[in-house]
Amino acid sequence: MLVLSWNLYHGRSVPPSGRNLYREFAEKLAGWQWDVALLQEVPPWWPHALGADCRAEAHLALTSRNLFLPLRRFIAERRPDVIKSNGGGSNAILLRGLYGTDPRVAVLRTVPERRVVHGVRTSEGWIANLHAQVHSEKRAQSDTAAAAAHVLGWAGDAPVILGGDFNTRAPRAPGLTDLGGYRVDRVLGRGWVAAGPARTLDHGRLSDHPPVVVDLNREGSKA
Repeated sequence: MLVLSWNLYHGRSVPPSGRNLYREFAEKLAGWQWDVALLQEVPPWWPHALGADCRAEAHLALTSRNLFLPLRRFIAERRPDVIKSNGGGSNAILLRGLYGTDPRVAVLRTVPERRVVHGVRTSEGWIANLHAQVHSEKRAQSDTAAAAAHVLGWAGDAPVILGGDFNTRAPRAPGLTDLGGYRVDRVLGRGWVAAGPARTLDHGRLSDHPPVVVDLNREGSKA
């Protein structure tokens, strides 16, 4: 299974482009090979559109700064580099060739920002997404451990994938193994092994994070 994790930087580029970049992000995501895409810092009105453009099933969870969202969206679509993260936020799970059921969301913190873990049950086990708190190793590790506990509780004995932006290069998640990643963008799991080293994809100027892909095999399989 190919798992991609990418922080979309609220749909912005480096250096700033000064315009709506939805089409460029959608074209990149649609053109890459993946079975699961775990996305963070996604404008909340993007996930279902991205799902349609990528021929994928989309699930989203709202994160922070979503009060008065219609007004935030109005500004973000016209001046994304002015409003920045105040345009509103969500995390998204996109599935290709898989179907997600029993969606779950757990709030990990509300201060200093709302952080959540969300996941879905699939035929391959549970798949979950996290964007941990930034600028604090202690809070990032706390969010990681809490997210892992929630997902393992949802999953029972089923295999688990928990990926995303952990805001730490060495996430500690009891019950899960770090299967690879690049800097703070990582994929953890139970019941899975990495088929090779993680790799990053060419994303041009889009986002301040590179997309990371990890190829996974079920533990004990010959593939």
